[in-house]
This record gives sequence, C-alpha cells and structure tokens, in this order.
Amino acid sequence: MEYQRYIDWIDDKIIYDSRRVILAFLVLTLVFGAGLSNISTSAGTSQFATGLEEEQALEDINREFSPTFETDTGSTQLIQKENNVLSKPAMLRMLEAQKRVQDHPDMRVTSTSSAAAIVAQTLDPSATTLDQQIDAIERAPASEIDRAVRRADESSPQFRSIVSQDFNRGDASASASIGVISHEVPAGLSSGSGQGGSSPLTAIQKQAEFQVDSAAGGSITVFGSGIVADEFGSVITDSLLIVVPAAVIFIFLFLSIAYRDPVDLALGLFALLLAIVWTFGFTGIANIPFSQLLIAVPPLLLAVGIDFGIHAINRYREELVLDRGVDESMRTTTDQLLVAFFIVTGTTVIGFLANFTSALQPIREFGVVAGVGIVFTFLIFGIFLPAAKVEIDRLRERYPIPTLSETPLGSEDSALGSVLRVGVTIGDAAPALVLVVLLVGSAGAGVYAQDIDTTFSQEDFLPPEDTPAFLEELPEPFAPGEYTVSAQLNYLEDKFATTQSSETTVYVEGPMQRDTALEEIYRAGDDPPSSFAESDGRAESTSIVTVIQSYAQQDPEFRRLVDRNDQNDNGVPDQNLELIYDELFASPAGDRAENYLTEERRSARVVYTVEADAEQSEITEDTRTVADRFRMTATATGNTVVFKAVSDLILESAITSLAVALIGSAIFLMLIYRVFEGYATLGIVNVLPVAVTVTMVAASMRFLAIPFNAITATILAITIGLGVDYSVHVTHRFADERAEHDLRTALDRTVRGTGGALLGSMLTTVSGIGVLALALFPALGQFGVLTGLSITFAFLASLLVLPPALVLWDALINEDRRLLSLFGIGPKQKPTTQAPTVGGEPDE
Repeated sequence: MEYQRYIDWIDDKIIYDSRRVILAFLVLTLVFGAGLSNISTSAGTSQFATGLEEEQALEDINREFSPTFETDTGSTQLIQKENNVLSKPAMLRMLEAQKRVQDHPDMRVTSTSSAAAIVAQTLDPSATTLDQQIDAIERAPASEIDRAVRRADESSPQFRSIVSQDFNRGDASASASIGVISHEVPAGLSSGSGQGGSSPLTAIQKQAEFQVDSAAGGSITVFGSGIVADEFGSVITDSLLIVVPAAVIFIFLFLSIAYRDPVDLALGLFALLLAIVWTFGFTGIANIPFSQLLIAVPPLLLAVGIDFGIHAINRYREELVLDRGVDESMRTTTDQLLVAFFIVTGTTVIGFLANFTSALQPIREFGVVAGVGIVFTFLIFGIFLPAAKVEIDRLRERYPIPTLSETPLGSEDSALGSVLRVGVTIGDAAPALVLVVLLVGSAGAGVYAQDIDTTFSQEDFLPPEDTPAFLEELPEPFAPGEYTVSAQLNYLEDKFATTQSSETTVYVEGPMQRDTALEEIYRAGDDPPSSFAESDGRAESTSIVTVIQSYAQQDPEFRRLVDRNDQNDNGVPDQNLELIYDELFASPAGDRAENYLTEERRSARVVYTVEADAEQSEITEDTRTVADRFRMTATATGNTVVFKAVSDLILESAITSLAVALIGSAIFLMLIYRVFEGYATLGIVNVLPVAVTVTMVAASMRFLAIPFNAITATILAITIGLGVDYSVHVTHRFADERAEHDLRTALDRTVRGTGGALLGSMLTTVSGIGVLALALFPALGQFGVLTGLSITFAFLASLLVLPPALVLWDALINEDRRLLSLFGIGPKQKPTTQAPTVGGEPDE
C-alpha cells in the first residue's frame, strides 16, 4: 500500500537516524522557545463582545459620555449592618464614617449620600455638608428622628433603594443600608476591570477600609469595584499556588506508575514540556494574544501528550516482552501507532478548526492554537519520543543504565486485564441490545442537557462565598486569603430590592431637538416590565429628562421655562427643546446633563434601575422590550445585556462547531479507514463513543449547574478531541488484531493492551487536570471538573460502547445472519477463526 512506504521511511529515520531526529527537534525547540518572549495577554470580557450590536452601543456611550481628558467619578459603597441602621447612633456612625473618608486628602471625594443624610436633611433642609448633617442628627431626639425617617420615605424616591427590604415604616427601622461615596478618578477608569485588571479605586477603597473601621467599629463594610479587582487578582494567585503543586504531584505519581521506570518517566515529561514550548512559542511568533480561553490549551496538550506517551511506551514494551530487539520492537510500534496518532491528530484538528464557524475571535484563535498544538504533539510523541527511546535503549545495551520495569500495562494474566474485559464480556452476551440501551441513554442525556445555563457574568470569575475548610487548613504559602466579594454581592441581592450595579441602559440615537424626543424617553418608562424597579407605576430611571426635572425643582427661572414649553403639563417639555438644552448646559447642572445627552444633541442614554435578583435573560429581554417602544433608533445595552448577548453567541458557537466537528470527524474517519483498513464503516463505529461522551458531558454541565462561559465553552471541542483520541486507539488496534486473530481474541488483546494504556492515561490526566477543581477561581475549577469528566467518559465509552459496536460491525462485515444471537435470545454465537479482510478488500 502506498501509505506504508511513507511509514517505512519514517520508521527508518526513527531507528537508523535517531540522533539526527533528536537534534532537529531540539533546534526547533530553540526556535519556538524564542517566540515565548513575544507572547502578549488579552483578558476580561470585552474581548468576547467585539462586533456585537449591544457592545458597539456601549462603546458609543463610553466614548460620547466619557471625555478622554477629563476626570470621571468612581464610587465606594458602605454596607451597614445593625439591628436598626435608622437609629440615631447607627446613623451617626454612617455619617462619621463618610466624614472620615471625605477628610482624607487621598480619597478625592466629590460627594456622599446615605439614608442618614436624607433623614438629616429632612430634619434640617439646610444641612448640605456632613458636619451639618451630623449636627442635625445629634440635636434631634429619638422620637423626632423616627418621624423624620417616615417623612424621608415619603419625600425621597432614593430612600427605599438604599435601605434593606425589611424596612418597617411604623417602627422606622431596617437591618441594613448603603452609603455611597463618589471619588474623582481618571476618565474611563471608574469601574475598574473587576476581572484581573488594575483599578484606580483599589488603593482608595483599601484606605477607606481603615478609615471606616475606625469610625464604625466593624458595623460598616467597604465595597466596590476596587475591592473586586483586588480579590480577583488574589484568587488567581492563590489558585495557582494550590493547583500547580497538586497537579505536578499527581501527574508525577501516576506517570511513575504507568512508566515504572525513571528514564522513561523523564523522557515522557520532557516530551510534554516540548509540546507546551512549541505551542506557545507559535502563539508568540503568530502574534496571537494569550486569552482566557487559551488556559484550556495546556491541559489539552497534557491530556493528549500523556496518552500518546503511555501508548508509545506501552506498545513498545508489548513487543520487547516477546524477546524482540529494539529495532524490530520500535518498527512494529511505530507502524501501528503512527497511523493511530495520525488519525487522532487529523480528527482532533478538524474538531478544533470547527471553531472557525464562531463569530467570536477568541474562540477562533483557540481553535487555531489548539489545532497547531495537537499537530506539534503528534510530531513530538510520534517521532521524537520513539527516536529518543531507541537511542536510550541502545545506550542501555552498552552502559549499566538501570531499568526498573519493561512490563506493559494490562498484560494477559493480570487482574487489571480482567477488569478491562468488562466491555467485551457485556458486549459478547448481547451486543445489539447493549448498544441500543447505551445510545438511547445518551440520547436522553442530550435532551436533558438542552437547558444548560448560559449566563455570562463577572461572578463566574470571583471566588466562592465559602472557602472549603480543608483548603483553609493548608500551611503558608498555600493557605488561601480571605475573600469577601461574593458574600457581599449575595448579601446585597438578598437584602436590597436594587443595588448600585443593578442597572441596564438604552442608547437612543436621533435628532433630540425634535419636539417629541423627551416625551419618547418619558413614556418609555410607563408600565415597566417585571425586572425593572418601579415607583408610582413608572420605571425608575436616570436620563436627560430626570436631569431637567431635578434642576427645574432647584431653579425657579428654569422651571418656568420648562412649564412654558410643557403642553400637556406632565413636567416634560415638548417644544423649543434646543432652547431648554442651551439653558441646561449653561447651568450648574450642565456637567450632569452631559452624562445623558451629547453636545451635538444626536444621541442620549437612559439608565434604568432593575431588581437585584432579576435574571440576566429577563433583564435583557425587558430592556429590549423598552427599547422597542422608541420611535427613534434605540439599542438595549449595558453590561448585563452585552453579557447575555455574548452568552447566547457562545452557546450558538459551541453547538455549531460541535455539529461541524462531529460531521467533519465522521467524514475524515470514514476516508482514513477506507484508505488504511479498507472499511469506511469503521469511521462510523469510531464516532459512536465520541457522540456518547459529548452528550454525557453536556448533561453533567446541567446537573452540576455549570454554565457555558468564557472557559467552559471550550469543553465540547476538547471532549471531541479526547473522545476521538481514546476511541481511535481501540478501533485501530482492533483492526490490526482482527486481521490476524478471531473476533474474541482480537477484542481481548485490544482491551488488555490498548485498554491498559488508556487506563494509565486516564488516571494520570484526570488526576493532573482534575485538581483544577480545587481552584478558588470558579471558572477554572469548573473547567477542571468538566475536563476530568470528559476524560473519564471518553475512557468508559471506549471500553463499554466500542466493543459491542465492533462486534456488530464484525458480524455485518462477515454477513453473519444469526441476528437473534446478537440480541441474546438465539443460539449463542460461536467464536470464529475467520478474520475479515481488514486492510484488504473494501466494503462496497
């Protein structure tokens, strides 16, 4: 056969030119190693949103309403928890805490607000400073303060939003409240990254913690985007300190068991290192930034590399124990495994290149890097490792290099070999029935998996509220830090109807001078949808309309101007809007107006407050509903809407690439098996366990409440890669064995030889990658769990689904018409010594 000539040529290079092969790979390692210094990073959620309509609207808002060379405001929340935060002593503690922060020159405070301040101004309308507000509270008796609380509830729309939902108007009491301190920071940086980037508010809020604690004695907690950014950075560092040592220990332990020889272990680990260096050296040379998705590539390369390495060494040892020499043993090994490795590589690369169907650039880049990495892994473990192994064993023949073990895993008489035969035993009894049950079960799992959560949010990247107790017992430097962000976010959602971050935005484009423009903005808030916070039957919002209304209450002359141009007396001007805008922008309220209306009067933004416990999908749908109420062009946007659009696109990309990968893999396998073995139908058989594995992983995501996010979105592609890897080794080994032995013997030799290597690979990879589940970084932990499940399901499917499928395939190929025996209800099929012409006459 033509392909055998190329394999023989590679065999000759590995065996007779081993030193030159090793040298060539080391030179290439130096080349790719130079590319490591050129690697850049790309983090955060914005990389996934590029090109989305919702994200473009958000960018327009940030550009038009945040001048680059001006200052911006960032805010700090003070969360107060007491028996009654509206009591006189509690309100004084809040005001004093805000004053301590304001008086510190490094805090750059521009304004403060709180329920205590509202009550103080209800007692004394002239109390505009914190000192005056403290005096107003101190002078008032408790009974007068209670009355002021009730009046504040009536007169201030803001009051209810910053006290907890358990507010009791009759008792003038609540268990929690939020105070807000605004700071002056560089424009565009007020929110910080919240996802690992630096935030100018981190230093401010860390200092504020000290100031507030000294004033409030622990009853007030500082919270904000600076604290979030700080904890995000810490949780990644702490996760790596826990995960990396554990992964190294487990991989080293199980590889030691699999290889049982220190020299082979060192060779396998060195080959893994080369695969990592080559792959990420390529990303540097190709100027592909290291994004969050590429975190999935090293575990993938480790999984495939460990599998290839164990298979190569194990198959080589199977030949050595038959008293064959180094050259002959390696030639037999590479003759078989180069084909298997090539099939795995080709199918896996097709699976990853299917990510090119995605509209998201990071997912496309992941497909490229993963595909190139798998090709590199094939070259290193298919050519370099065998050449190095040949050279080492020749040295062993000349020098006293110790050899601890050369026994293959899963030998015929071992207990492990008996365990691995379970799939053969089950499949031999009633292969068709077993296969139907397994496929129907996997189909049910696929239906169950349809409701996987697709939420995409910042919380996916934050530490859990409660750190597992066993991790807290770790000694330094492995002990994790103390994390508060998730607990505070959960507390805010539980206690308050809305929170500072509970908002969504509509971006409006059109001639805002048109008489109906402001009326459109105003009427869009009528009859608000369920996720929107409401007051007096209207959505709570901030816009150019509310700025006009607020300034009209403060300035009598401006109020008269508004009234003269308000034809329907609803407080919203509907004529001469250009004049009103001119007066507003020239007034003290002009700076605030610029946040909601552009200077050229071509676009505006409307910010709606939403319920703290509203679902992302509900907020997105409701925001789009409100945007549709505008006659002008209006786009639903804001972080919540953008994240929802990204999550929908991630799911769509995952499903599309999955379908393309499965179909592409099936076609490729059919063509390859038609060329190599003469039977295209083996490709269909090969895909069955992969499909079962994919559905089981997807069902596990729903069962474990693991959503599709920036990292877990790669798991289906990885599942195809790993599933094909495991099933190809079994199928190809079976085809080789069936050409020489009867059906039962061929299956036995396959599952004992290849199954043993698969088991060693599975245990090593699951333990090494599965320790990611210990990560305090939730998305990384979820990825570790799913990768471990993916590998386990791929292993089980290869040994439970493939044997009965191969029995059926063998029966069909041999035109065995005793179908009743296949269902276990007829005379038992007797083993046949006739082998099908695998590699000979093709099927029609």
